Amino acid sequence: MPELQLPEGVNVHSAQSPETLAETLADHVAECLRLRLAEAPAATLVVSGGSTPLPFFRALRKKTLEWGRVLIALADERWVPETDAASNAALVKKELLQAEAAQARFVLFRYSDEEAVEALPKLEAAAAELTDPVDVLVLGMGNDGHTASLFPDAPELNRAMDRRGQQRVMVMTPLSQAHRRVTLTLPVLMQARFKVLHLKGQDKIATLARAAEAPADWSAMPIRAFLQAGLHVYWSP
Repeated sequence: MPELQLPEGVNVHSAQSPETLAETLADHVAECLRLRLAEAPAATLVVSGGSTPLPFFRALRKKTLEWGRVLIALADERWVPETDAASNAALVKKELLQAEAAQARFVLFRYSDEEAVEALPKLEAAAAELTDPVDVLVLGMGNDGHTASLFPDAPELNRAMDRRGQQRVMVMTPLSQAHRRVTLTLPVLMQARFKVLHLKGQDKIATLARAAEAPADWSAMPIRAFLQAGLHVYWSP
């Protein structure tokens, strides 16, 4: 793995293949959930969509857990029906909520025929079901430095990134994207007990290196807000 000048306290884990990395990440996530379930009635896992987490989903669903006490949610979603190929919810149901993991409760970002803004009260109510704070968060990152649906070109970015904001969920309309998005806001994401940034490929390392050059400028690359002590970066070529 290339050398990175990341802030102190950011932990980096790497492996030679996505599958090997996925097993390691799944072990760590499962252990975090087990520890939380030993002292609380439920635990929350927030995941991201895309192709990178597929090996992780397939590894995690095989882990021995009290899945019936686990809440699973997406960090963000395109506002499309699950029949659309762009649906992250459909991906999670197909790749993660299988076998024993099918007992987990999938909450948040359920598409309806309403406009996303009109559905916000229902989404806020669903977000309130998540444990506070979220127990495990697994984020991805785009080559523009976005994470979840915190896009640098979204007009709503400042409100979604307000650490004192009261909204758990926001609708995002980034100019670069074909679909409206709904996302958990920065206060919800940042408070997670165990935070992971899961990356694949040299292009993502280059993006992360660029983000680390100016960690305070989150408006240009929102992922910078997460580059703090306690973050775990998992990367494979």
